[in-house]
Amino acid sequence: MSATTVVTHFKDQLALFWLARTEQERKYLSVGGVAVLAALVYLLFVAPALDGRTKLRAQLPQLREEAAKMAALGQEAGELARQPVPQVAPMTRESVSAGLTARSITPTSLIISGDYAKLQLNGVSFAGMYAWLDAQRRENRIVAEDVAVTAATPAGQVDAVLTLRQNTGDAAR
Repeated sequence: MSATTVVTHFKDQLALFWLARTEQERKYLSVGGVAVLAALVYLLFVAPALDGRTKLRAQLPQLREEAAKMAALGQEAGELARQPVPQVAPMTRESVSAGLTARSITPTSLIISGDYAKLQLNGVSFAGMYAWLDAQRRENRIVAEDVAVTAATPAGQVDAVLTLRQNTGDAAR
């Protein structure tokens, strides 16, 4: 059967059903059909729109506040981008030694060559070495390029060979 025959057959069955009803039954069926159709339209289209509108009205003040914060952060980022990159003091043997001494770390050997330093530490606290490396990263833009750490005795002590590099900020932008 083709689709047109099925539709034609359905229309004929519906017409027979409708003609078999009295005028009062037709009126009740029409009013009931309109009521069901109105309920479906309300449930499918109107109610979700009204709920969404209510939720958006409740969220609107928070969204406006977030947008204002984002705009302020954007302006601050723009101002920071226009500022020149702060220059850090070049890495020297004295500055590295002073930082190590402040953390009670004595290097076995320390070689400085331009922006690079090679450092050997024996029997130092791992936590102290890590804290020193973190401070160097934040304050002087010194990063560890190569790290070889081996555990020593007592627990918490390590032997380490570090290759450090200072980011001077020339390639930062």
